[in-house]
Amino acid sequence: MEAGTKDDPWQLVTAPGSSNYTMYRDGDELVCQVGSTTLKYQVRAIEDLAAWLREQGDWVQLGAADESKPAAEGTVEAWGRSESNPVGGWYGLRKGYRGRFGMYLPPLLEKLGLVELTHDARNNSVRAL
Repeated sequence: MEAGTKDDPWQLVTAPGSSNYTMYRDGDELVCQVGSTTLKYQVRAIEDLAAWLREQGDWVQLGAADESKPAAEGTVEAWGRSESNPVGGWYGLRKGYRGRFGMYLPPLLEKLGLVELTHDARNNSVRAL
């Protein structure tokens, strides 16, 4: 398995299998490289999301959405921006690119063995193992 460093990033694929991307830890940041686009999230999102999914106890829709669009209630995306999550808001760090939490974090958690993820063409869900 990849080390999750800049020199050896995690090689990932979105839940529907439509895009390849990489992620790696850089201090307190989780850097997500999708083509020429770089998104950054707080690294603590890994443990926080896994803990939240364990609390849910069942499948949760991903609900991926761009930052400028509303996230459907009860989804991973909505939780990743909610004032009630452990960081009190966005896990995304780069303004204008803070969304898509529900798209890019769950495949990483699956790779790390923390969750089970569906891989359908649309409307994917995740649950803690």
